[in-house]
Amino acid sequence: MQTYKIKFEKAAQKFLDKQDKAQRLRLYAAIYKLPDGTDIKRLKGCNLFRLRVGDYRILYTIDEMVKIISIENIDNRGDVYKRY
Repeated sequence: MQTYKIKFEKAAQKFLDKQDKAQRLRLYAAIYKLPDGTDIKRLKGCNLFRLRVGDYRILYTIDEMVKIISIENIDNRGDVYKRY
């Protein structure tokens, strides 16, 4: 498996900074297992993938050419899809 560089967009980093330490570590652990992981789905109508971590959703894109995973947004289950 080749390693991917992970880039956080502003909205995703802002959400992570607001979380308590235990929750932040749980989310980081799930993110750094990407692109392999459990409960990942491709969203219809756009080039995004969704990773489920409890009640939180992590939306991200993968650029296979340069091996970059861009974390677009992280939020609660009901709020994360409103931008897309």
